[in-house]
Amino acid sequence: MTGTLILAAAPIGRVEDASVRFREVLGDAGVVAAEDTRRLRRLAGELGVAISGRVVSYYDQNEKARAAELVGELLAGIDVLVVTDAGMPGVSDPGYRLVVAAVEADVPVTVVPGPSAVTTALVLSGLPTDRFCFEGFLPRKPGERAARLDELANEPRTMVFFEAPHRLSAALEALVTAFGPDRRAAVCRELTKTYEETRRGGLAELAAWAADGVKGEITLVVAGAPPRAVLTDPAELAEAVFTREAAGVARRDAIGEIAKENGVPKKVVYNAVLAAK
Repeated sequence: MTGTLILAAAPIGRVEDASVRFREVLGDAGVVAAEDTRRLRRLAGELGVAISGRVVSYYDQNEKARAAELVGELLAGIDVLVVTDAGMPGVSDPGYRLVVAAVEADVPVTVVPGPSAVTTALVLSGLPTDRFCFEGFLPRKPGERAARLDELANEPRTMVFFEAPHRLSAALEALVTAFGPDRRAAVCRELTKTYEETRRGGLAELAAWAADGVKGEITLVVAGAPPRAVLTDPAELAEAVFTREAAGVARRDAIGEIAKENGVPKKVVYNAVLAAK
């Protein structure tokens, strides 16, 4: 019999949000892999839980090496619990590599669900929740961040990001450049904690608010791109191709791009270009 890998969601703010099941697995697991062992022991004390298993560190820098060790424990029949500082392990936190290794070793994996900054911020934002995507942390370097946002400029789903408070202002300014000043967004700060705050507005408005600095854990929610108008008139299709050509795109490539973007056959766009000439 192998052990079971258990990923448990820790409170993102209030310790009262920890479930009864979270308390049970924290006390019973043979090994507890924690992102921060000191924070884990403090949380256990606040919950009144006595940890009976061995506690080991499990963070970004040692995740790959530690995974092999923990799989060995699992294969020996020991249950391993993974707990990060807040929220669900594996979501912008250590856990993914261990899950992959456990699955490859045919070890059972289960989850103790619980608090999530992603879904909490999403429902607080006031933005559409029917379709959304989680993008984690934006790149720190301005060029890489701009490239990522350029890829997302036409994303129709609501987007959720994590951001460090000291980088929030720069991130919002980059979002203004990429998405425009009026794209709706929400900055959720210190979720579930005493000073919880949600600011909603256009990106430019939020960037001005954050310019003087913001403290606390930040989750950023941004509205998806509005539907683009589809071109059907031959003259408009041809003009769109000529605009791409003027920007340096080869005609053949421009025709292909315009056809794909507007859901029409390449032949239709090609004929429109011939007719316009």
